[in-house]
Amino acid sequence: MLPIRLARFGIRSVAANCKRINIGSLSQVAREFSSDERPQFPGSRSQWTEKLEFIRPDLYDGIPVYRVMDRKGKVIDPSQDPQLSQEMVTKMYKCMTQLNTMDRILYESQRQGRISFYMTNYGEEGTHIGSAAALDPKDLIFGQYREAGTLMWRGFTLDQFMNQCYGNVDDGGKGKQMPVHYGSKELNFVTISSPLGTQMPQAVGAAYAYKRSQNGLCVMCYFGEGTSSEGDAHAALNFSATLDCPVIFFCRNNGYAISTPSKEQYRGDGIAGRGPAYGMLTIRVDGNDVFAVYNATLKARQVAISEMRPVLIEAMTYRIGHHSTSDDSTAYRSVDEVRYWDERDHPISRLRNYMLSKGWWGDAQEKEWKEDCKRQVMTAFARAEKKLKPNWKEIFTDVYHEMPSHIREQMKQMEEHVQKYAEHYPLKNFTKD
Repeated sequence: MLPIRLARFGIRSVAANCKRINIGSLSQVAREFSSDERPQFPGSRSQWTEKLEFIRPDLYDGIPVYRVMDRKGKVIDPSQDPQLSQEMVTKMYKCMTQLNTMDRILYESQRQGRISFYMTNYGEEGTHIGSAAALDPKDLIFGQYREAGTLMWRGFTLDQFMNQCYGNVDDGGKGKQMPVHYGSKELNFVTISSPLGTQMPQAVGAAYAYKRSQNGLCVMCYFGEGTSSEGDAHAALNFSATLDCPVIFFCRNNGYAISTPSKEQYRGDGIAGRGPAYGMLTIRVDGNDVFAVYNATLKARQVAISEMRPVLIEAMTYRIGHHSTSDDSTAYRSVDEVRYWDERDHPISRLRNYMLSKGWWGDAQEKEWKEDCKRQVMTAFARAEKKLKPNWKEIFTDVYHEMPSHIREQMKQMEEHVQKYAEHYPLKNFTKD
């Protein structure tokens, strides 16, 4: 009767069942499931206990923070020094400082009404450059909206940054996106979306496609600790683990989700604490230590590709600037708190100290670079500001491969409207073709 009973549960035969679970005989199955040594519940790896105890998250130490340098730029354990060349480290430093300079000028331009919106990267430069430097340029990046440094590392020019923020005729997005919503097909950087979390399940889908194609590449997905509270984040993390996707989830935990401090957003041990629950390799790093970020990302990439599994990196950092030009952070944090991170634990000053200790950098080089960097940014800024806006008809393009009749009709109505009320539209600022 045993084969008949098994058939009722969808098992074709005893032999087929034994083969399926890789056990040689039914007697072995019986021994396996009758043992009291360990519970056999699917979906857990537990042991028995006779103590009635709840797990208290406030009574154990949190996940440690991996670092290479101390706050003064001194390598603590020489074995962890990535031993990067002077040329590589200098590029990191120049990229971080140029990003800082661009932020300052574009932030001020928004305050002057010259662009509509901006978001700075102050204090988080180490997370951008350290992670981008460890990736292959062909790896696909899904950013949020504070990863400009990763694009800068890959070669996105100052002119391209400025053109996008101005939405002029040379903007790759044809003026259809808000400022700082960059994208570059050539640099394998997916165009940024404003809503939180949309990029996370998209990144998993791309990584699954990479897995199927076996192209030797991985996907990098950046997000903030605020985004981790979105439903898309939970779906993405779970899908990536169950589907064994080569994706790196890189969380920039900068302490504040817009105006909500992290301590008010969640009660657990940061974002890294969630990794093991999803069955993912996880590490927490000092995001203000560019070498720690580089080492962690490099290793995560190796694991993601060789083992075909996702990795979660939580980079602990601090958002020195306001969330955006629409935010006033003094309403929810003190000036002294911001000053501490700016003066005592900044990723740029930490890397500069490292370079000084190596004899790779000095005051004369610092002065010359600052002047040259500002000149480059201001020149690109001036060029972008003088360019015309795209033709207004671009509003109706790029959604469909062939424009459908109802969109064509809308464009015709718009054209008639603009011609009728031309005096109310600054048509001289737009291209005519």
